[in-house]
Amino acid sequence: MKFLIASMLIISAAFINPENEHTTARSPLGDYSSLWNDPKYLKCNTAAKAGYMSTSEKELVYILNLARMNPSLFASTVVKKYPEKSGKGYLVNSDYYKSLVDTMKKMKPVNLLQPDSLCYVSAFCHAVSAGHAAYTGHDRQTDDCKEKRNFNGECCDYGNEKPLDIVLSLLIDNWVPSLGHRWICLNSYKRIGVSIQPHKGYRQNAVLDFHY
Repeated sequence: MKFLIASMLIISAAFINPENEHTTARSPLGDYSSLWNDPKYLKCNTAAKAGYMSTSEKELVYILNLARMNPSLFASTVVKKYPEKSGKGYLVNSDYYKSLVDTMKKMKPVNLLQPDSLCYVSAFCHAVSAGHAAYTGHDRQTDDCKEKRNFNGECCDYGNEKPLDIVLSLLIDNWVPSLGHRWICLNSYKRIGVSIQPHKGYRQNAVLDFHY
């Protein structure tokens, strides 16, 4: 009986031991490669405690930081498998898709983005007002949003709801010759605010506001 109790205590301890917690952590990119489940990538989840962001918005920051921390692994796992996994097989023939693979395989890691409440307020106001007006673009639709504007770089995405779809849409940047969204997402900005809101024209819109 004593042996049984002792065994149960050991098993229970294994489930609550903080050291074991990291070994079972699963990355939002775990389906693309188990390498992303390495505990060292937990540091990319910088928005985990940002109570003003939704779960999806926090996950978007997490994924973007993973891409920034290890661009080459992101290219060889996520970007490589994304067309098939997402049902967007046509992407493999896109020059924009191919250039993203080449760029991320060669680029060096970039600093992690930290959540910023002022950037979030800026992104939230624009995402909500643009959604109500069925607007696409960066011009603020209300005086209130103009006053709350707070970013050095901004990305807007339309029609995607899932965090990974939003990130890949901005990074591939199909039909945007300047690749402006890609360069903003991979630039050396330090702070970020993300808001994903309903949109009358495209069902969903996401606004990412970046700041140095």
